[in-house]
Amino acid sequence: MESIEHINYIKAPISKVYNTLISEDGLGNIWTKKLQVKPEIGFVNEFDFGEGYITKFKILVLVKNSKIVWECIESDEEWVGTKVSFELTEKDNKTKVILKHFNWSERTDFYRWCNYNWAMFLFRLKNYCES
Repeated sequence: MESIEHINYIKAPISKVYNTLISEDGLGNIWTKKLQVKPEIGFVNEFDFGEGYITKFKILVLVKNSKIVWECIESDEEWVGTKVSFELTEKDNKTKVILKHFNWSERTDFYRWCNYNWAMFLFRLKNYCES
């Protein structure tokens, strides 16, 4: 199994970063405007990237200001069954974000493209939370 992993450091309180990652307003500003999100375990978040299908992530874990885990239940076939986690810690007024997208069946060109896009996601998260 393959895994994408990224880390970034954000000069913002951990609560701001966490709330950005669990809210429609936050994710709408850094990922896609077309979404349905609710911070509730078991809820299925929906994201429309204009690619002809809706990406759906079931929320598995929500630990306030600490950890979020989603499982992809509908999307591009390479994403279905994969999981995305965000692990947050705060030190010296900086929030460390570790993003993992794991359980990929193989390293494909789509995997590589998604790897790049997750890095851009963290870049937009940093810019949004620091502004």
